[in-house]
This record gives sequence, C-alpha cells and structure tokens, in this order.
Amino acid sequence: MSMTSAQIREAFLAYFAERGHQRVASASLIPGNDPTLLFTNAGMVPFKDVFLGDEQRDYKRATSSQRCLRAGGKHNDLENVGYTARHHTFFEMLGNFSFGDYFKREAIQYAWEFLTDVLQLPKEKLWVTVFTEDDEAYDIWANEIGVPTDRISRIGAKDNFWAMGDTGPCGPCSEIFYDHGEEVWGGPPGTPEEDGDRYIEIWNLVFMQYNRQADGELKPLPKPSVDTGMGLERIAAVLQHVHSNYEIDLFQALIKAAAEATGVSDLNSKSLRVIADHIRSCSFLIADGVQPSNEGRGYVLRRIIRRAVRHGNMLGAQGAFFHKLVPALVAQMGAAYPELVEKQKVITDALLREEEQFGKTLERGLAILNDALADLTADVIPGEVVFKLYDTYGFPVDLTADIAREKGLTVDETGFEQAMEAQRKRAQQASQFGVDYNERLKSTQRSEFTGYTEVQGTAEVVELFADGQQVQELSAGQQGVVVLSQTPFYAESGGQIGDRGRLVVNGGSFLVEDTQYIGKAIAHHGKAESTLKIGDRVTAEIDAERRAAIKRNHSATHLVHAALRNILGEHVTQKGSLVTAERLRFDFSHFEGLKAEQIDAIERQVNENIIANHELATALMPIEEAKQAGAMALFGEKYDDQVRVVRMGDYSMELCGGTHVQRTGDIGSFRIVSEAGIASGVRRIEAVTGLAALAFAQQQQQLLRKSAALLKAEPNQLPERLQQQLDRSKALERTIAELQQQMAAQAGGSLVDNAEIIAGHKVILAQLDSVESKALRGMVDDLKNQLNSGIVVLAVANDGKVSLIVGVTKDLTSKVKAGDVINVAAAEVGGKGGGRPDMAQAGGTEVANIGAALAAAKRRIEELLR
Repeated sequence: MSMTSAQIREAFLAYFAERGHQRVASASLIPGNDPTLLFTNAGMVPFKDVFLGDEQRDYKRATSSQRCLRAGGKHNDLENVGYTARHHTFFEMLGNFSFGDYFKREAIQYAWEFLTDVLQLPKEKLWVTVFTEDDEAYDIWANEIGVPTDRISRIGAKDNFWAMGDTGPCGPCSEIFYDHGEEVWGGPPGTPEEDGDRYIEIWNLVFMQYNRQADGELKPLPKPSVDTGMGLERIAAVLQHVHSNYEIDLFQALIKAAAEATGVSDLNSKSLRVIADHIRSCSFLIADGVQPSNEGRGYVLRRIIRRAVRHGNMLGAQGAFFHKLVPALVAQMGAAYPELVEKQKVITDALLREEEQFGKTLERGLAILNDALADLTADVIPGEVVFKLYDTYGFPVDLTADIAREKGLTVDETGFEQAMEAQRKRAQQASQFGVDYNERLKSTQRSEFTGYTEVQGTAEVVELFADGQQVQELSAGQQGVVVLSQTPFYAESGGQIGDRGRLVVNGGSFLVEDTQYIGKAIAHHGKAESTLKIGDRVTAEIDAERRAAIKRNHSATHLVHAALRNILGEHVTQKGSLVTAERLRFDFSHFEGLKAEQIDAIERQVNENIIANHELATALMPIEEAKQAGAMALFGEKYDDQVRVVRMGDYSMELCGGTHVQRTGDIGSFRIVSEAGIASGVRRIEAVTGLAALAFAQQQQQLLRKSAALLKAEPNQLPERLQQQLDRSKALERTIAELQQQMAAQAGGSLVDNAEIIAGHKVILAQLDSVESKALRGMVDDLKNQLNSGIVVLAVANDGKVSLIVGVTKDLTSKVKAGDVINVAAAEVGGKGGGRPDMAQAGGTEVANIGAALAAAKRRIEELLR
C-alpha cells in the first residue's frame, strides 16, 4: 500500500479515535510550564504531568500527532541532518497513550493490527524487540500475536528500558522493526550488524509499570500506563517504498521548492536536504513564538536558520532565499497545522530579517575562518577561533564544523566549550529531574477555586504537609502547607503571583505567605499560629487590598499585549510576565528597541482603553473554539481542553485563568516605567497602574522641577538650557583635546629621540603620564610616522585602570604582529586584548605591574626579531 504522509497521519489518528482514544491536537514546541526541557522532543511530553500523577484529565486514552524538535541540549540531531537518511531537527511523532487504562496486551495488539491490517504491511517483514527480562511482552508477541520467535529479539536496558529520570516512572520497551530486504546491508536488532539500514525501527511501545526509588528499587505502579511513538517520516518511507525519509512526498515537495529558490537542478544534493529539513523546524519555532536571538531557544533557531542559509550559499543562491520556502511548507502541512497558515507572514518576515542580518556578517566571518585555516599546522581548528567566530560574527559551532568537515578538518570542541563555559552556565535552565521524583511534594486533591467572585469563604482542611511529608496536624509556630477543599486564594500561575492572607480556625489562624499549585491542588504555604488539623473547618480570607492591586496590573497586561500587536505588528508574542501588587512586567518578542514615539503610542492606547471602561466578560469554552474565535494564548501556559476566555470589549481577547477587574476603568491609569532588551529578540516593558501610576508621574514631575532649578530655569525652558550647557561642555572638551595633543606631540618627540635599538630596529617602550587613554591611538600613529620603521609600546594608568597599545609599522608586521606583543603585556596587568597585525590594544587592572608589562613586551619583541 502506498499512502501520502497526510493520509498516514489521518489513518493513525482515526484508528485510535475509533478505539476510544481522545484525539489531542499537537502541543507547541515550547513545553508548557516545564523548565526541564528546551523543546518538546517526544510525543509524550505534553502528557508528562499525567504520567507523573500531577495532572488529571477527563480521558484515560489519547492519540496525537505531536510536532517535535531535537536540535539543542541532550537530544540534538542537528549535525547529522542532511548526511543520514533518517535524522531530522523537526519530526512528527504519532502516538497512542493509556493513563492507567489498558496495558501491554492491548498496546501490542493495537500496534500489530494497525500495521498489518490498516497499513497492510507484510507480517513477515516485521521484527520486534522486548526487554531482556520482560517475559510477559515476549509471551504476548510469540503466543498471542504469533510472531515467530526467530524474529523476536531480547535487548538490554540501554535500548529497551525507558525512564523519565533517575527516579520515578519507568518501564520496559518493545520496539517494532521493518525489514527492507536482503538487497540492503544490515542485521536484525541485537546483532553486530544492527546499525545497517536493512532493519529500521518504526514504532516503540513503552510500558510504564515501575516507580524507581533513589536506591534503585523498582516498585510496581498502581496504574501501569502506555506511551508509544512512531515517527511519521519513517513509516511514510516504508509505505512509499523508499529508503530515505528525504524521498517521501512531503520532503520531495520541499526539496523541489528549495532547488527552485536556490537555482539548483540536482535534487539529490545534501544541502537541499538540510534546507528542506530546516524550513520545517524554523517555521514551527517561529509559529510557536520563538524569535532568533543569541540565547536559549532563540539561539537554537538562529543557528538552524544560519546553517540553512550557509548551505544555500554553497549551492550558489543569490540573495535571500530561505523565506521563499514558507508557502511550500504551508501547502504541505497547513491543513494539519493551521497555525502555519495563520502565522505565514510572521514566519516569512522573521526568516527574511534573519537572512539579511546574517548576510552582512557571513562574508566577514568566512574571511576570518579562511585566514585561520591558512595558518593551521594541524587538521584541527582551535577552539578559540571557533569561539571568536561564534562570539563576534554569530557563527554557530556546528556551522564551523560543517565547513571543517568539507575541508577534511575537525574543530577543537573542548577548547570551544571552555571558552563558552560562562555563557553556557548562564543559559542552562533549572532542571527538576535532578530531584528524586519520589521526594517531590504530591497531592491527590483537586481544589475548587472560588476567588473569581469571593475574597473569603469557608472550607475543610483536606491535606497538611510539613517538611515535605503529609501530616495529620500542624502545631503553633510550625511552617507548613495547607490544602483546602475549596479556596478563594489564587495559586501562582500565568505570571500572576499567589495570594496572601490567613486561614481562621478555632480562634486561631494560619498565616498564608504564598499560594502555589501542587498538581491540581491549591496549596497555602505559611506558618500556623495555632493548631490546625485535617478535617478542621476554616475561614479563608485573602488580603483583599493586595488582590485588587494585582487585578489592576494583570488586566493591564492584556491591554499592553493588544497595544503592542497593534502598534509593532502581529509578530509580537508574549515571552513571559510577572504580575505583582506593585507593578507589572511584560516580556515580548520584537527585533529592535522601541522608539520613544512607539512607547508613547502604547501608553496612550492602553489608557484610551482604560478610559473606554470596557466590561470584562469571561466565558468557558473548548480550546479549539476559543482559538477560532481569535483568543490569544499566553506564552508558557498549558491549557486544559476547556479554557477561560477573558474579553475586554472588542479590544482584547485572551485565554487566561487569572483574576481581573470588572471593568477596564477600574485600572485607573497606566504608565510605562521602562522598556529594554533582555535578550536578542526579546524586549521587556515594566509598568505601573492605579495610584502607583500617579506616584510615578508625580516623582517624574519632581525630578523635572529639581533639574530645572539646578539650571536656574523654568521646567518648560529645560531643553533649551540643557542644550546651552552641552554646547559649552563640548567646546571645553575640544580645547582640552587640543592641549593634550600638543602635550603628546612634545612627549612624542622625546620618545623618538630616546627609542631603543633592538636587532637593528627602533623600539619605543614607555609609560606615559597625564595622557587620556583615548588619545593613545592617535599618538601611536604619529610615532610610527616619525619612526618610519619601528615598534611602539605605550602604557598609561587612569582611574586605577591600565591601557596598553602596540603599534608596528607595515614593513615589520611579517616578523612582529601587534597582537603577539599585546597579549604577553596584557597578561602582566590582569587583562587581555586584540587587534590588527599593525595595531593592538588591551586593558588591565593591575597598575603596579605596568613596568613588568613593558618588560614582557620587550622580551617578546626581542624573540620575534631574532
């Protein structure tokens, strides 16, 4: 049977939907509320909390075609893409899942029936593996399904035992392989020839049946579950009778589009494969709100784009081409992923912008790399060269590695990693998987939140925790966590911080310092001021004044989001937020700093909609219906099938579970305090509302009055008076500079007269006084002209800092390079430097070692002139 990729995807989802599985749409490539993953890299990621027991859903079976990315962190296939038949940065994982419902027998039966009955694969072409110790799965395959025992391989834990982490849910796997036939080299799984292309894994069935303890003990789970994954691209290759994923219909369409965009006729080019793969990952990342940058997910996107552009340039592409592939991708995948259609212009614009930016640096970077290659004495590109290309010219290390591979070279990855260590540590995201899963605070409760309409209410204490353990009571003075049957306290979520207040009981109370989620339970963290027991009835009272301030700021973030998209463009997406009682913070994607008039326009538009006094309307509806209605989803949030939609007139509509004002007029007023970049492609606005906005305006007015008073002017005269002072200051600076040049010229004449002779060449080595660091460069040029042929090394100390400079006349740069001399001198004063062969500069902090720096420079010059 031959089927298109789209037909396979639909057949899979329909098959499992007919068997009671909830059909779940693909989640974003950005894992919701999960700091442990850079990207969604497997089909089970959106269901991770369900498997962990931290989330309950109203279905026990699910099926999905999940978009996945493996191009950063632990799971990184980037370097192999284009060079192998089955590696991709982006792929689709078909999966069926059981959350404590069916187990091994049904999972195996479903897989076999789908492959042999629906897809009509020949049974004799299928091989299976089981975990060495999993006799149960072996028996099902051999005795119930009827797979011959010589086509069942028992494999060890490395390949056939899955774990979510060092502790927690885990279990054996069973894999299904397809035999491409004798004409293809390779052996069955478990044999020395298993890495060949004859037997290809197409489906992996994971049976989660144990909970691994910290000491390694495997305890049976009360509700064993199933997680399966089958790569769409791999099964499409099987059904379309091709050996490479790049030969399937979906990729062939993209390869043809790439060939047309680059002007290439050879459709078998590896570079075309790279480009076809990369347009998928880049487009979906941008659709999911990622913008190119130099940090985190944005950096991964940037390096994939630049790798694609580099391969296009190798093919001879003229000008920007990569963005032209977006329509072809939309034609292939837009029906299954409507977000591609919706974001097509945003994707195209972002890719074009990045292509143009990279084009400006590519030529310079390649020139640096070619110079380094010319000086190589071995077949390894030094790590410091690789780092310089990355740090200065935006060359990802894998792009440099690509170029090295083409020239039969390798890169010094260890040296590069050492140079990158500081940046890498800052970029590392906190991982919760370093914690024993079984020591995590877990609750079986599902709290009812009543805080949309109430600021207090009565409830029963259903769970208590102290020191990470469940307890029956908390004593007076003891820190702990309280879970109630229902509560008006808002648990931190979606950027809104948790409520504070108190729980009143039996004449005493529990002081609530913070409110957080534990799974679906709302947990009140704080200190007991009297004894509190399971079953006690309490009155929960939130700090109503604090909540009111939080509501004003939270509602304002919705208005800010809408204003940003109206004024800057639809590419703007939320990248994070923080809503407190004092202020709000809103992070968003944008490629450049905001102009003053744009900030003013945003502030004005938000205040116009506050004055309009829109009523806030909320409604619960299915998530797909909400998206179709135009509701914006917030970055980093994970939504249930039923979502809460918050509408502010016709101006703003977003999915949000937070608390809000009744009408926008309740916000009072809005002022932007600051706007700045926090990462490449990500900006941050901080703002205040209500009385805090008034206080900010009054503070600004006071500063204006004080500044005017200092200049003896009225506030409305301040710009004119400041300009007068600036003009006078610049005139004085010019006079000082002229005097310094005269002094430097006098000092220069003396320096030339006293130049040393080293190996027949004039060398000036001097520490100068009363010379500004910025005057050194001009002074060196003047001294080189006076020497005609020679070397100049100058040092000066200003404000506790050392400035060093080395100049070499052109006729001597073949023997002495300024950078070689500056580096040894800079080391003596605790600094580093760099520059051209004829001019290099450095800075340092150890003023007392200037003499040693000049001596080191002299020794190095003597060595080089020998």
